Amino acid sequence: MNLRRVMLDVDKARSRPEMTEIAAAIEAAPGVEAVNITVTEIDVETVGMEVTVVGEQIDYVALVDAIDGTGAVVHSTDELVAGDRIVERVPRSR
Repeated sequence: MNLRRVMLDVDKARSRPEMTEIAAAIEAAPGVEAVNITVTEIDVETVGMEVTVVGEQIDYVALVDAIDGTGAVVHSTDELVAGDRIVERVPRSR
């Protein structure tokens, strides 16, 4: 399967690891071409982040292992895009 985009909900402790450490670990995972980390929530002890990764043939297991290896935690996988091209999500109106 050609995994092209992955969006993850990730938490880290406020003190460590630094976001740059997480970005470097993600960038080193096989298939990753670019990463975007956006802080979505900060509380007393943790920082919540939305992590979007794009590339070709992204190794999902290596990606999650890279994040875990920094001390951050993947809470959920919020989006996967696979195939020959990227399909953008079309919001439904209700």
